[in-house]
Amino acid sequence: MDPIRATDPSAPPGPLTHLSLPDSSEARPQSGADGRSLPGNWTRSSPERTPVLREGVRQCLQQRCEQTVRILHAKVAQKSYGNEKRFFCPPPCVYLAGPGWRVKPVQGQAHQPGETGPTVCGYMGLDRASGSAAETQKLNFEEQPDSREFGCAKTLYISDADKRKHFRLVLRLVHRGGRELGTFHSRLIKVISKPSQKKQSLKNTDLCISSGSKVSLFNRLRSQTVSTRYLSVEDGAFVASARQWAAFTLHLADEHCPQGDFPPREGYVRYGSLVRLVCTVTGITLPPMIIRKVAKQCALLDVDEPISQLHKCAFQFPGDPPGGVGTYLCLATDKVVQFQASPCPKEANRALLNDSSCWTIIGTESVEFSFSTSLAWTREPVTPVPLISTLELSGGGDVATLELHGENFHAGLKVWFGDVEAETMYRSPRSLVCVAPDIAAFGSDWRWLRTPITVPVSLVRADGLFYPSAFSFTYTPEYSARPRPPGDPEPAADADSLLESIHHEFTRTNFHLFIQT
Repeated sequence: MDPIRATDPSAPPGPLTHLSLPDSSEARPQSGADGRSLPGNWTRSSPERTPVLREGVRQCLQQRCEQTVRILHAKVAQKSYGNEKRFFCPPPCVYLAGPGWRVKPVQGQAHQPGETGPTVCGYMGLDRASGSAAETQKLNFEEQPDSREFGCAKTLYISDADKRKHFRLVLRLVHRGGRELGTFHSRLIKVISKPSQKKQSLKNTDLCISSGSKVSLFNRLRSQTVSTRYLSVEDGAFVASARQWAAFTLHLADEHCPQGDFPPREGYVRYGSLVRLVCTVTGITLPPMIIRKVAKQCALLDVDEPISQLHKCAFQFPGDPPGGVGTYLCLATDKVVQFQASPCPKEANRALLNDSSCWTIIGTESVEFSFSTSLAWTREPVTPVPLISTLELSGGGDVATLELHGENFHAGLKVWFGDVEAETMYRSPRSLVCVAPDIAAFGSDWRWLRTPITVPVSLVRADGLFYPSAFSFTYTPEYSARPRPPGDPEPAADADSLLESIHHEFTRTNFHLFIQT
């Protein structure tokens, strides 16, 4: 339903008309010749295209045909010097998820016999520094048990000829027929020379690891690259994988809470703290452990300093008897086990470990792009994919505007509430503003609603490309009594009519609007 309705100018406005524009050329939405909005002007799709778009958006929401690209990488990268090649560890990886990858991308372009999985191939490299050509690595996607496709760039590095302090990874996806799907960028990656061996200070927090951040753990036997194994989760169990790594949320645990109850705490993680590791994908967690600094294959039991990127550490299971040096998280081939440490004969505040119980910790980042090409009628790339970070509501009742904050916004985008298009204004690449549609667009019985209505918030490009988001919008109604048929007896004094009169004192069929993620 179009929120702009033809009404009698002399009639009073309805109680929930969120958009009411005068019938003048100054107030009408302005747009360019290509249908894109001009900055500072309200726009919507043409009346001829709106029904087609609405039906397509409804199908996208019902059939869940989106495609998701997720790039997972480390926060820091160690620079290579001379002829050496310090490959990024853990290696950047890409996951392709969603049923849309198995839908033929363009009408008339069918899968070839014997083809399975997504119809794209990927190439990853570093974004180009001025005057230099960036090398790229082809990704070979493999299907996972959870139906996601996984690809990994194992041989990427940054040389000392590149003087940048930060860079991004660039992923280029191409259809098998050669048509480009899009170019996707990672988060910023900080370049470091080598792991800091100095005692870390909270005055320089760039390399410190905070509670609630994402980390990866890997182990290298005898410091050999070919023996690298990553802590991961497979089939609901923790494993040491040679090919795939997982990101874990590192939480500071509260020592004074009952066993099994560890509410998250804020702050930077220090050695000697009780922590827990939670898999970001499955939610599976290891028991609470004490993180220890490692030096020369010994756990240092008396060190209390912030943890830094690429530090070696160990994880001690609590509950050892007094005087014991404890058991530690350890790998045995591809299994994760416990290792009983030995007391250090020379220093009482140290515990002797083996290679398999010494882990390297590093912060990780991820960025996710979601879209659906089932509506699009062009062959243009899907990028740049708009990313919504926050929503900001202004007003309420008769008129409410919603501002979307994020990145990669442009004038060709329209905001949709469920299958209803909203009047949209483009402000900048980081801001879009829209008018919340009338609640009447979502149901004929809107005046008598007793329960909230929640609709997803999404974006649609001018050519029909659909971008879902993790945000939703909720209309929460004030109570209003449904009219009684003629002849029905009057309700009791304590019935719904009493509530109706109370609400009528304070509001005139008003609606509260809330935002949910």
